[in-house]
Amino acid sequence: MEPRPARPTIASFFAKSRAWLNGSLFVLTIVSAFVVGINWSASYKYAEDIGRDPRFVPPAGIFKDPQIVWLSLLYAAVLMIILLGHELGHYLTCRRYRIDATLPYFIPMLGFIGTMGAFIKIKSPITQKRQLFDVGVAGPLTSFLLALPALVYGLHLSKVIPNLPTSEGYLLGEPLLMKIIGAVFFKNAGADSAIILHPMAFAGWVGLLVTALNLFPLGQLDGGHVSYAIFGSRSKTVAKIFLAIYLIMAIFFWFGWLVWALLILLLGLKHPRILDEDSSLGPKRTILSILILVIFILSFIPDPIKGYNIIDLIKQYWP
Repeated sequence: MEPRPARPTIASFFAKSRAWLNGSLFVLTIVSAFVVGINWSASYKYAEDIGRDPRFVPPAGIFKDPQIVWLSLLYAAVLMIILLGHELGHYLTCRRYRIDATLPYFIPMLGFIGTMGAFIKIKSPITQKRQLFDVGVAGPLTSFLLALPALVYGLHLSKVIPNLPTSEGYLLGEPLLMKIIGAVFFKNAGADSAIILHPMAFAGWVGLLVTALNLFPLGQLDGGHVSYAIFGSRSKTVAKIFLAIYLIMAIFFWFGWLVWALLILLLGLKHPRILDEDSSLGPKRTILSILILVIFILSFIPDPIKGYNIIDLIKQYWP
């Protein structure tokens, strides 16, 4: 009997370095963030006019307005610094431990925030618990530390106007950290007021959203790495619990959690094994894990866009 011919192997897309692609996606994401920032910048500049008349329409040619162009560039720059810092946190930690990883891939998108985020692909296995933990926390810890000053200074520059009907624009959910800072800056704002975010504050808001999304203890997310480093094989049970929480949040808070849950299921809940699963993280990393939990609580936004949960959408569109 003749031996069976070997099956052809298909090399992974990430096996070959493509720095030109990383750079191109980075530039395209700057452009998409800038274009989306035009709308947020116009809302900020004309906040007082919108407060007086919710039907106010900015004048034509806002792309030529130097102030709006500057604010849009500022939004794109701050957002990209936060996202790049997040990915470099992972990348440089991988380099520290001689773990093979790609440069960051950014995903441009003309909608809402101007990007679908960024990621790196880890090409060699992580076999040590402490290395896995350090790689997992480096990204969200960096993005939080970069988003914090942007949020504080941006909220300081934000404007208070009379409350608007929700039909006149997006009503953003507030993370706990934003509520705490806002209570300082807007303590005299009444319940019938609305806050028009400065573009820098909006970039900080996006930074907190990205940080919280990545810290959920699921699969290959940053929080999944941290959860596996802490709980070992029990982390899969933790992941299943949070998937159920996703579904509940989709019903009552924001339907996007359902999309996020489907994406996580597509990527898989199972985490690759490590060699020293039963070893201790040590006191420093245990303290850091508590800090990461606090960061998650401060950054988490149950309803990033208010009024878009499954119940509200059914009421709105059901005949």
